[in-house]
Amino acid sequence: MIRNPWRHNEPLDRAELARLLPAPADPRLAADRQDLLEEYLMSEIHQSDHATAGAAAASPARGPLRRAVLFATPVAAAAALAVVVSVGGSPGADTVAAPELVKAPVVQIEEGSTVQLASTVREIAAAATARTTPQPGPGQFIYIKSRVSFMTTRHNVDTEESTTWVQPLHDREVWKSPDGTKGWLDEPGYQDKGGITLDNKEPRKQSTYKWLAAQPADPDALLKSVYATVSGDRDHDQQAFNEIGSVIREQLVPAALAASLYEAAGRIPGVVVVEHAQDASDRDGIALARLDPRTGERSEWIFDRETHQYLGSRGVQVREFGGVKPGTVVERTSIVTRAIVDAKNQRPGAGQATV
Repeated sequence: MIRNPWRHNEPLDRAELARLLPAPADPRLAADRQDLLEEYLMSEIHQSDHATAGAAAASPARGPLRRAVLFATPVAAAAALAVVVSVGGSPGADTVAAPELVKAPVVQIEEGSTVQLASTVREIAAAATARTTPQPGPGQFIYIKSRVSFMTTRHNVDTEESTTWVQPLHDREVWKSPDGTKGWLDEPGYQDKGGITLDNKEPRKQSTYKWLAAQPADPDALLKSVYATVSGDRDHDQQAFNEIGSVIREQLVPAALAASLYEAAGRIPGVVVVEHAQDASDRDGIALARLDPRTGERSEWIFDRETHQYLGSRGVQVREFGGVKPGTVVERTSIVTRAIVDAKNQRPGAGQATV
C-alpha cells in the first residue's frame, strides 16, 4: 500500500480497512499457493523470533512492530507475502532485505486447443514412465532447486490505482524429508541469510513423497483422490489442476505415478495444450494448461518439446482481473535440479542421484 507521507503514522480506521481487505467470502488459495504461503509465514515467524531474541539480549525495552502493507490479487497472495510482509523488531544481522520488485513481463496470448491433448498427454506420460526415478532412503532428503518469480500488486489508497510488479527471477532451494516432517528453504533475499526451517510435525500429507509413493498408479483412482482434497465454492476442476501442479513442481514423484498424474490431469475438464510457452529459464516448450474461470489466469505446465520432461510453469493473465492486464506473466518457474541428498542444506555432488 502506498500512502501520503503525512499520513504514514496515522492508524487505519475500520472503514478504510474494510475497503482494503478482501471480502470474507473470498475463495481460498489454490493448493500450490497455500503451500508457498505456509512456508513464507514460517519464514516471517522465524525472522520475528530472531529479532525479538536479539532485542531482548540488548535491552528489555521493545520497539514498535514494523509492518509493510501490500495487498495482492488472490491468485498471488502467497507470493506477495513473501515480498513485502515484515513483522518483528529491528532486523537481525542475518536478515536480508527483499530485492526491489520489477515490472511484470507481458507476452502475446496464444490460444489453447484440445486437438492434440490426448496425444500430448500420452507422450508426456510415456516419457515419465521411461525415466528412472531415485528413491530416497532413511534419513535422506529430496532436494529441488528452481528459478522463480511471482507477482504482487501495489494499491494506492489515495488514487485508487493499482500497479502490477513481480519479483526478480531468483533461486529457490528446498529440502524435504520423504514424510514431510523435516525440511529447509533457502531463497536468498526473501528469508534470513542461509534459509529457514520447514520442520512440521503435521505436514500436508498429499504433498509428501511418502503419501505419493503409496498411491495406486491408476489415473482414475488418482483423479478421484485429487478431487477429494478440494472444497468450497471455487471451481473444483481448477483446484484439482492446481493440486496436481503443486506436486509436480516441487516434489519428487515416482515414475509410474508421475505418468498417471499427467493422464489424470488430461481428463480434467478445461485442460488444453498451448503450443509455445517459456519457463523462467526462457526455455520454449509445449504446455498443458487450464484457465481459471474466476481470475482469468491460465496456469501452464511446460514440457520439453523433444524429451517431454517437465521444465517449469508459467501463469499468464488471459482476461483482465483486478487491474491485471491480459498477457501479463504473473508467475514463472523453472526446475534447475532435482536430487536425493543425505542431509538438510546439502547440495548434490558427484555420485548423488539426480532426476
